[in-house]
Amino acid sequence: MTDILSALNWRYACKVFDPAKKIPADIWAQLEQSLILTPSSFGLQPWKFIIIQDQELREKLVPNAWNQHQVADCSHLVVMTVPKALSVDYVDANIARMVEVRGGSADSLHSFRDMVLGFRLGLEAKGGLEQWAKLQSYIALGQFMFAASQLGLDTCPMEGFVTAKFDEILGLEKDGLTTAVLCPVGYRSSDDRYAGLPKVRFEAKDVIEHR
Repeated sequence: MTDILSALNWRYACKVFDPAKKIPADIWAQLEQSLILTPSSFGLQPWKFIIIQDQELREKLVPNAWNQHQVADCSHLVVMTVPKALSVDYVDANIARMVEVRGGSADSLHSFRDMVLGFRLGLEAKGGLEQWAKLQSYIALGQFMFAASQLGLDTCPMEGFVTAKFDEILGLEKDGLTTAVLCPVGYRSSDDRYAGLPKVRFEAKDVIEHR
């Protein structure tokens, strides 16, 4: 518990990354696994994580991220994308993967499939599939930031970007995807004055209620 709390107290939304410091491959591999292992509703995993290290591409994204240079100066930029429409084929691919990993047959999962498709149909009727997927991506964001803090890495969750421009530059339209949230990750710069500021949070009595 002490280690967990120490990591959470140490982390903050990094405003200035050190562009000269890169995450070693073995450490990055652990972070990628933390993304893969993210829990999701029905286990559907409605996302695709795009990892951008290409400097020219990241510089191109900066003006469309409200000129926030974390996008360009971090070690790795994680662009969390989600499907605009969760297709029946996507659900079936998820079920096929369940069979591949756990054994059994797709037929044995027909009740589960019907339940998921019913959920999907209800959301689609309300035009809420994309929004649901975006909310799911925030589970991945939280897990990723926590995993990074455990490894002594800095992150900065970012909603400040022009979705349409990111989608265009990254060519997401052809895959039916859209940008949900960004998370630069790397090492804080000694020039970041925010790193040493006390963390401001409400007291436990203000945000936690026991019944």
